[in-house]
Amino acid sequence: MRAFIGILLLSWLGTLFLPWWILFLPAFIFGVWLIEKPLTAIVIGFSGAGLAWFLQALYIHTANDAIATTRVAEMMGLGSPWLVLAITLLLGGLPGAAGAVTGCLLKLNLKKNPETVAA
Repeated sequence: MRAFIGILLLSWLGTLFLPWWILFLPAFIFGVWLIEKPLTAIVIGFSGAGLAWFLQALYIHTANDAIATTRVAEMMGLGSPWLVLAITLLLGGLPGAAGAVTGCLLKLNLKKNPETVAA
């Protein structure tokens, strides 16, 4: 739970000021620090970073009376601005999942082969 909240908060804060790929870094850090299993890392990283992006998109959606998301939905031929928000959640979760599983696997690999750290 701590990893999820940490990824969510740091991803949300990071994407306020930095590019989209910053979603990878908090997930990687928490993957190394707190997450023990690769499948758990994928789920926590995806849900934390994806929810952070979704909440930002939802705020923008409500702040401008759905003008931007409606236009994007029309351009993409989706028909509903809520589908744009769902796609935003999915696309935001991918770097989070990749970062968390990379960090978790790095930690597991270094635990298995501690002599590679000294080299």
